[in-house]
Amino acid sequence: MKKKKTIRKWVQLVLFLLIAAISVNHTLVESGKGVTFFSTASLHAVCPFGGVVTIYHLLGLGTFVKKIHPSSVVLMIVVFSSAILLGPLFCGWICPFGTFQEWIGKIGKKLFKKKYNRFIPYKYDRYLRFLRYVVLAWVLYMTAVTGKLIFQDYDPYFTLFQFWTGEIAISGFITLGLVILLSLFVERPFCKYACPYGAVLGIFNLFRIIPLRRNETICINCKACDRVCPMNLPVSTSRIVRDHQCISCYECTDTDGVCPVENTLAFQSSRYKEAVK
Repeated sequence: MKKKKTIRKWVQLVLFLLIAAISVNHTLVESGKGVTFFSTASLHAVCPFGGVVTIYHLLGLGTFVKKIHPSSVVLMIVVFSSAILLGPLFCGWICPFGTFQEWIGKIGKKLFKKKYNRFIPYKYDRYLRFLRYVVLAWVLYMTAVTGKLIFQDYDPYFTLFQFWTGEIAISGFITLGLVILLSLFVERPFCKYACPYGAVLGIFNLFRIIPLRRNETICINCKACDRVCPMNLPVSTSRIVRDHQCISCYECTDTDGVCPVENTLAFQSSRYKEAVK
């Protein structure tokens, strides 16, 4: 599992740099510079959430919301297909803004040690996490009504990769600043409480084909998995983790200094589980 954890870190780094390069290049191309081969690739073109917000207009009017590229719909289908099988793998492995929050969180871990990511009691935190569904409903409604990317003005992801362009609203800078500040205390705060795309993908955890399973017969209830989970999920009390906040990061399955009993936690389908008995 240590190898898988290392692979995840490299995947996150490469994709973060790729999105940053695409964003910078698109800005340069608009000013007559940059690599023209990628001239049509903007930040919106490589964001699968664009496919979600344009569904209403695409199905009802046959058009895309302004600034949304057809590639967003293709990416949406690809991510949804993978989510049916593996859940929100996009959130835990691919999303560059989730990666950015993790990097800021490393500073918080050094500052607060074991207190990091434990400031909000779970009995309150578990309800606060549903706020992102409120954000999702608002984004879908406003986009459908106006035909514009309303969320762009508040989106910290868009702000992070476009802050130098002069296209960013003050609200975007405020949101990004808040996320950076909160990331020093809470791991992935935007993912937990406000990300509309994370809310969509979280639903797939309810019926994903390969969920996280805990082997109750060998589990020693040490709760090491609970402590390492970036989303603060009570993994140690679940036989099958189908929480809408699981991001399939594999952190709790890492046997190198995390779970002391090998194969206690693993992503398995029911068919596979029956086969290995």
